[in-house]
Amino acid sequence: MGAQGRRNIGDMQQSEAPERELSLGEALSIAIVLQKNAQLVEAQKLYEGILKIAPDHAEALHFVGVLAHQQGRSDDAIALIERSLQLAPDHADWYSNLGIILQAQSKLDDAISAYRRAISLNPDHANAHSNLGVLLRGAGKPVEAENAYRTAIRMDAAHIDAYHNLGVLLTALNRHEEAVACFCKVITLRPKHREARKLMALAHCTIGEIDAAVKIFEEWLEEEAADPIALHMLAACTGRNVPSRASHAYVVETFDSFAASFESKLASLSYRAPALIAAALEQSGLVPVRSLDVLDAGCGTGLCGPLVAPYARRLTGVDLSAGMLAQAKEKHLYDDLVKRELTEYLRNHAAAFDLIISADTLVYFGDLQDFIRAAARALRPNGLLIFTLEHASGGDAAIDYRLELHGRYSHSYEYVKRLLDAAGLVPDIAHAELRIESGAPVAGLVIRAARSDAAINLPCLP
Repeated sequence: MGAQGRRNIGDMQQSEAPERELSLGEALSIAIVLQKNAQLVEAQKLYEGILKIAPDHAEALHFVGVLAHQQGRSDDAIALIERSLQLAPDHADWYSNLGIILQAQSKLDDAISAYRRAISLNPDHANAHSNLGVLLRGAGKPVEAENAYRTAIRMDAAHIDAYHNLGVLLTALNRHEEAVACFCKVITLRPKHREARKLMALAHCTIGEIDAAVKIFEEWLEEEAADPIALHMLAACTGRNVPSRASHAYVVETFDSFAASFESKLASLSYRAPALIAAALEQSGLVPVRSLDVLDAGCGTGLCGPLVAPYARRLTGVDLSAGMLAQAKEKHLYDDLVKRELTEYLRNHAAAFDLIISADTLVYFGDLQDFIRAAARALRPNGLLIFTLEHASGGDAAIDYRLELHGRYSHSYEYVKRLLDAAGLVPDIAHAELRIESGAPVAGLVIRAARSDAAINLPCLP
């Protein structure tokens, strides 16, 4: 740091630090420790002190950029890290961190470039190879993605994420026995890895080894008797004790755990639900002149936000997952974001909305009656409800809904139409493909239902 490195940092001293002048290097070391310990406010003060003395301190710029991302300020994070790389362009780790943030922001081409730059600087950078594989899979390049994952594993034989990501890819390629081996490795490295346990069980189900899947969930429940993931997935595997909808705990744990990577994962599945909602909205004849009060029911990370915002005088998003809502907030499209269960929220907002949309949320509801009745009451006269479901095709023709092996519910056309009719909503139901999963399209329903006068007189729900 030279002579400048011994200058007084002033208010950068912490209670646990000695009462003396700190060098920039010492201050930076303390800030990094604070950041690792999630003491972000204290770390930020130290970084600001360093940058006040040395505005071009590349390391401080980089780590304060990482901190900005941790605080939900991803645009600031990208600018700070790019500035640090202008000053010190040979840090593979810094390019890898930039790639992670760009990926979280769905700037996928830029993220790929950042990971490739990290690898060019350090060909043994396992994290960059693994993260690059995720994006290559999303870009429809499974062979390159597999090579990237396997390279990461060669670089680091204990790289849990690379084994996990490879298992997910192999599942999508219908190479289920190989996928099971990957998930087994993850569980060997981290015995309580929840997602790997779940995916290994699903892989067993896919190849007809239901008993093996059931054993995984039963052993899981012996360790954690009330675990919502294991309880829900055991019901999906066995068809026993099937709940009428996924529990709040299941939804929160499922979506909070991967909120930051949610959009990039959906990109790899050719996810179409928001686009299908937008097409149904366009076909409704509504004019996008920002005149409607709109509810995004189960808004998630806000993927539907940009598509419905042109219609909205006021746009409200509701979701159970705080992690998802934090991502939605970053889009700066919603006037209000509410952490609440959907049906409860709708019951408390009679005649509040001109338009309610819900993309791929009601797949976590089996029984739709309460939701549809509450939505009908929450609509104003001539209001519109648009949502997607997975279609329960084949099997028992008289089925209303069923819990599928993957943990989501599918619904029959006849069941949905019957509930909409009963709620005074005039339905238009179309068939569509929602996504690609395990190499096959997922059959879905896109429902557009207009409120008729009969809906106004629905009795209040408890």
